[in-house]
Amino acid sequence: MTTMYRWSLFALLFVTCMEVSLQKKTRKGPQTLSRGWGDYIAWVKTYEEALMTMKESKKPLMVIHHMEDCPHSQALKKAFAVDKTVQKMAQKDFVMLNLMHETTDTNLAADGNYVPRIIFVDPSMTVRLDLVGKYSNRLYTYKPSDIPYLAKNMKKAKLLLHTEL
Repeated sequence: MTTMYRWSLFALLFVTCMEVSLQKKTRKGPQTLSRGWGDYIAWVKTYEEALMTMKESKKPLMVIHHMEDCPHSQALKKAFAVDKTVQKMAQKDFVMLNLMHETTDTNLAADGNYVPRIIFVDPSMTVRLDLVGKYSNRLYTYKPSDIPYLAKNMKKAKLLLHTEL
């Protein structure tokens, strides 16, 4: 009877330890403002803060609309996070904001409230509706394979800043 009791206690202890171990592995770390888009980028918290930072720094603003449960957003995020060119420009040349909700500025949804969607705003507070992606049905969306095209639009946003302002 004592041996049976010991084995039962051992089995219970083993199962408890395994359950705790699994919980530790599945628990995510604290959520940062990057939300996986690039941990070395200085992200701003809100659209209002982004506009203020943009005016002070005289850098264009890049707004990324996405959703955590959207497979298209997740795929774009992975491609964005590993592309060194895009990451470097985002760190150095832009005020960066990623949003999982819509803002009150309807100019950021000129052709709809879909995700993923990337919009540029210049320091004169002009939403750059001329910097579009490849798709006529969703002008501001990018697919993971479109990262080089996004990089070109980022370069255009920087160039427009110097030629128009």
